This record gives sequence, C-alpha cells and structure tokens, in this order.
Amino acid sequence: MNHIPKCYGIIPARYASTRFPGKPLAEILGKPMFRHVFERARRCPELSEVVMATDDERILSAAKEWGVPAVKTRDDHMSGTDRVLEAAIRLQLPENAIVVNIQGDEPAIEPAMLTQLVRPFSALDIQVTTLAREIDSETAENPDQIKVVFGTSGKALYFYRAPIPYHRDDAERKFYGHVGLYAFRMNVLRQFVALGPSRLETTEKLEQLRLLENDLSIHVVVTEYQSIGVDRPADIEAVSRILENQAGSRG
Repeated sequence: MNHIPKCYGIIPARYASTRFPGKPLAEILGKPMFRHVFERARRCPELSEVVMATDDERILSAAKEWGVPAVKTRDDHMSGTDRVLEAAIRLQLPENAIVVNIQGDEPAIEPAMLTQLVRPFSALDIQVTTLAREIDSETAENPDQIKVVFGTSGKALYFYRAPIPYHRDDAERKFYGHVGLYAFRMNVLRQFVALGPSRLETTEKLEQLRLLENDLSIHVVVTEYQSIGVDRPADIEAVSRILENQAGSRG
C-alpha cells in the first residue's frame, strides 16, 4: 500500500450570496463561520495545511484578525472549484499534492469526514474523491438533495436531482445523498477547470458531472457522519445548537 501524498485543505469563501450575503462572516457562538470551519479542518491529521481562498477584502481582513491563513483570489470565478485551483497555484502546491475543497458553509463538519475523503489516495488510480451517506426515500424526493449512484468499487456512475433509480417492483428503496466535499489530485484539478462546463453539468447544475462526462472517475466513500450546511440566516440557530451540544459532550 502506498502512502497518501501531502494533503492541503482550501476553504473557498465569497461574500456575494443570493440567499445569504456575507455568509462566511456570520457570527456563530462568538466566532465568524469561517473560523469554525477552519478549526474543524485543522483537527484532521492528514491535512498538512488549511488555507481560506476569498475574493473579498472584508473576509480577508477578518481572516487576519482571527488568525486564519488566507489568499486573495479573483472575483470572476464561476465556481468554488475554480477558486480552489487559483489558491492552490498561488500557494505553489506540488503537482503530486491532494487538494481538498472544504465547503465554507459547513461549520459543524466532522474532521473524520476529511480523513475518509483523503485515505483512498493511497491507491495510485484514484483521481477524485467525494462522500455520500444513506438517506431515506422522502429526503431523496427533494431536488435540492443531490443523490449519487455508484458501482461496487465505489466509482460514481451519476449524480442527480430526481429520485432515481425508479423502483419498478417493491424492491428495497435505497438512496445515497451526496456530501459536497471533494479531494483532487492537483493535475486533475487543473484538468477539471480547463475543461469548462459540460452539457450534463449545465443541465443538472451539478459541476461534478463535468468529470464524469469527460471520463474522469470520482471515487465515492460512504460516510456515517452527517454535517449541516448554512444556506440561509435561519440555519444559524440549528448549527449553533449542534456545536453547543458537541462542546458539551466533549467538556
């Protein structure tokens, strides 16, 4: 078994958001959201370094104040993955590095999820990894809950919004919800951005389909952990309760 190459976590954080402008700066239990994400990511032993990537001076200034390493990126990126690549290039990460795209709106992320994400890279044929967890059929009906189907080896077959596969008989209905964390080999991250949006990606509004449509495989790791993202200001309360409960159980 080979060793895992050096892994670097990058947290893309932009100020502009239709549903929640300034989201990375939202205060949760006395700290900005990005600081919670950074602290969680730093607890993953496989990550050599964790850096935030932002296009906004307000976030950059707050990062300095809270002791979070950050790099300034362009403001015209089409996706967080494009921002992650620019940051990786600015940081001069080695070509054999594993680059982990850590969502900046997941302040309750479990560090063990990042470990699960990068461990498969001990195999030389793994190019990209992501996570999924089992969900019930009612949750699968929601088009905002992205689902994934994968083969016996863990290779993703498709990511989708509609509740497929269609269960023609009364067979057991099993669905896996996609967890939006990704890890890339640096050379594949470059490839991903260079390819530009694909037909399926544009149709489903799911950028991971760009890889599948261009025959770049994604390895899916099934996780038992659940995190909660912050999409709207109303989500802050629920996340705060989770973090308080976790702090209480540790203390």
